[in-house]
Amino acid sequence: MRYLTTDEVLLIHERILEEFGGAGGLRDWRLLDSAVQRPRAAFGGKDLYPNLFTKAAALGHSLVLNRPFVDGNKRTAWEAMKRFLGENGVRLRAGAEEIVELMLRIEDKSLGVEQIAEWLKEHSCELKPRS
Repeated sequence: MRYLTTDEVLLIHERILEEFGGAGGLRDWRLLDSAVQRPRAAFGGKDLYPNLFTKAAALGHSLVLNRPFVDGNKRTAWEAMKRFLGENGVRLRAGAEEIVELMLRIEDKSLGVEQIAEWLKEHSCELKPRS
């Protein structure tokens, strides 16, 4: 499994701001790093997020709710989940309105990690292996 690094998420955030605008700046490095590390969390030698979709959901959930950036937290969270899944052979397919609704529901805490994971799974397909 390939996890994203904190530096990669910072680069995703920078690209989001370049493309869509918004106030730059990192509010709290520890909150960012905590969000990026969350998919790897384990207790008693057992993964807290046992599959690819729960790991992606934990990443997105934390990036939205931790609000490590001054602006663009939801957009960064979406792109980070998409990138994480893509790096691990899964492609997301969703329309802009569906994505906005998902991210707003994460922000207002009406979706937890399990529900986000289910949404991601329902909106995904496996990438074909490279030849």
